[in-house]
Amino acid sequence: MRYFAVIKYLGTPFKGFQKQPQEKTIQGSIENVLSTILNEEIVIYGSGRTDAGVHALGQTIHFNTSKTIVDLNKFKYSVNKMLKREILFLSLKEVDENFHARLSAKEKTYRYIINYGEDNPLKANLFYFYPKDFDLRLMKKTLKLFVGEHNFQNFTTKDEDFQNFIRHIKKAKIKRVNKTLHIEITSNGFMTYMMRMIVGLLIEVSLKRLSYESVAALFNTSTRQVVNYKAPPEGLYLVKVKY
Repeated sequence: MRYFAVIKYLGTPFKGFQKQPQEKTIQGSIENVLSTILNEEIVIYGSGRTDAGVHALGQTIHFNTSKTIVDLNKFKYSVNKMLKREILFLSLKEVDENFHARLSAKEKTYRYIINYGEDNPLKANLFYFYPKDFDLRLMKKTLKLFVGEHNFQNFTTKDEDFQNFIRHIKKAKIKRVNKTLHIEITSNGFMTYMMRMIVGLLIEVSLKRLSYESVAALFNTSTRQVVNYKAPPEGLYLVKVKY
């Protein structure tokens, strides 16, 4: 039987999604709980691997089990109780054996939050504190460069890619929410550090430390020139995955 779940988590206590020896990870924590409850070794597959410190509002996973989960709500309750509020199963359902949390995904949406107002140590891990006066008009203009299908080879540290670094950003927007900036991008896929590099560039352009023209030129290089700017992980959220 194959089951699909939508989960949310605070990334701060974890060394990322992917399981690592002797490290606390999202994958490892969930697999331990599921294996205990189902009394068999369970491996989960996520829609993607979030970095250490990155949060999720709508990450998706699937797993296989030889057992039939009769009461999904009761099972979800048991899982959440054992996960101790660091990870939360929002929904759980049975899916076809051909479904795959990563390979079946059509698009993902990430949001990055920058706090440019008063610092709040109680929420320090929930956004990037950067108390500067941003040029929102210039940031929006620069963000439009990324919309559409492009070669994003300069916006990832990934060594190689089976899609030749081609991704299609379908939507991108920035808005002010009180004293925070919300940068939200929807794409058919994201590569390693891609979202954080885009945000890092937007910050540099807004503060006039990088020109709009220099960002535009990064889409037309014959050789890779990976950017040096990368926003920190704590402001990043995987919002949702669409199938």
